[in-house]
Amino acid sequence: MFAAMFERISGLFSRDGSARRRRAADLYAAIALQARAAEPFRDLEVPDTLDGRFDSICLHAFLVIRRLGREGEPGAALARDLYDALFADMDRGLREMGVGDLGIARRVRQMAEALMGRVKAYDASLESGDGTALEAALRRNLYGTTETVRPQTLAAMARYVRACDAALAAQSIDAMSSAGPAFAAWETC
Repeated sequence: MFAAMFERISGLFSRDGSARRRRAADLYAAIALQARAAEPFRDLEVPDTLDGRFDSICLHAFLVIRRLGREGEPGAALARDLYDALFADMDRGLREMGVGDLGIARRVRQMAEALMGRVKAYDASLESGDGTALEAALRRNLYGTTETVRPQTLAAMARYVRACDAALAAQSIDAMSSAGPAFAAWETC
């Protein structure tokens, strides 16, 4: 029992775990940069609101997490650290907005549940190969706070998501960690 506890605790301070957490933080920074670019808000009608920005980050995090999921335990470990980096950033953002300690845990839990729902919806729609399923998932989530979204906008965003998925699938985890995730260019939509 104590050996297992010691192994788990020592893993928190190992160089390997620390390096993986740095890789996850770098991946998250690249995700946030792509998700916060002007193009989705300016050209693809993603709401330029707190919800729209959160959903853009969720979409891009999903794409990287999906890629990491294809790499067995090393990818799963990096994905867990990526989740941690994402929610540490969400926690910081809530604190900067003045949310008190009592409200932060509840809001972060709601965000985590929202992310998991989006991951499931996006993954199922990509796995199905059904373009209308992906557009419907995008409509419910990324554009959820928007009254109307033009069909060509949904189609363009779905093309972007599929292009990102393909580009990331072709990229090794080492390349992703060193050069950043290979997201498709916004112009591909």
